[in-house]
Amino acid sequence: MLYKFTSKAAGDLILLEPQGNIFLQTIGKTAGARGIISPEEMPAAIEALQQAVLREEAEQAQAVKEALALGQPAPRFESIRLRQRFKPVVDMLQRCHQADQPIVWGV
Repeated sequence: MLYKFTSKAAGDLILLEPQGNIFLQTIGKTAGARGIISPEEMPAAIEALQQAVLREEAEQAQAVKEALALGQPAPRFESIRLRQRFKPVVDMLQRCHQADQPIVWGV
């Protein structure tokens, strides 16, 4: 399944189901076949995404630090991090908020 996010203020953004679900859960939306993000919700959504990125980076840095302290090899993480996954989403949210246009999604 794919999520297609559209707005009059930005190009379409397509996410695979796992990434779309993570994005929607992070901003407090229920994953589903259809939905909308209003311009009023966008600043909070951007903040939630940025906080999730910082949390992930801090958790990974702590895991590496703990492993090295125990003389173990550093853990491996997914090659694509939340920072990379959320960048196009944050860009879209910022453009749409600036233009006062909602984002809608469908599957």
